[in-house]
Amino acid sequence: MSSLITLRSKLQSVIETKAWNYSIISVILFNSALLGLNTSTELKASFGGLLNALDTLCLVIFTIELALRLFCYRLTFFTNKEKWWNIFDFLIVTLSFIAIEYSVLRTLRTLRILRLISSVPAMRVVVDAVLKTIPAMLSISALLSIFYYVYGVLCVELFGEKFPEWFGTLPRALYTLFQIMTLESWSMGIVRPVMEIYPYAWLVFISYIVIVGMIALNLIVGVIVNSLNELNK
Repeated sequence: MSSLITLRSKLQSVIETKAWNYSIISVILFNSALLGLNTSTELKASFGGLLNALDTLCLVIFTIELALRLFCYRLTFFTNKEKWWNIFDFLIVTLSFIAIEYSVLRTLRTLRILRLISSVPAMRVVVDAVLKTIPAMLSISALLSIFYYVYGVLCVELFGEKFPEWFGTLPRALYTLFQIMTLESWSMGIVRPVMEIYPYAWLVFISYIVIVGMIALNLIVGVIVNSLNELNK
């Protein structure tokens, strides 16, 4: 029993080193490159066997790394402060094996790239910050949805008759407003043609962009930045 405890302690001291972490990150990046190369028909035709063999090797390394962590931490692997990241890694590796078993799910292999998030501390901070802002984000999103809906109904009532392809129905109006919110071809493509018939239309669209596209979206960015600052402190 004491020898087993000693072995766990030694292995744990190894897998917690920066060198080990950098090695796993390197394998993840290499595996990501392999997944990209697999999208090339020419490369698959010439080196398909080699690419698949290297991909399998990466999965074996991920499995061994996960098994070592499970051996060292045992049940605490699923209960310690890193539990959600550990569960995330466990699910990614499990889904990779499912993708091998069922060829129709081979695209799930791309999920291994997500392991880079759990392996790089800086990325984990960003994800933690985003997750921490979910309650505030829900409130802002609800406010955003109210304005979005109000302007959708308004545009159907005002411009739906002359521009049915953009504002003929509520779903079409909402999609058009989403395009305007992203500022993609909103002026020359949509607003100016509408203004040729409805000169006052600029009031509707400019106010929409200011309220929804600038104020509300910047609120979301502000909440995330504030959360990042708190976590960094």
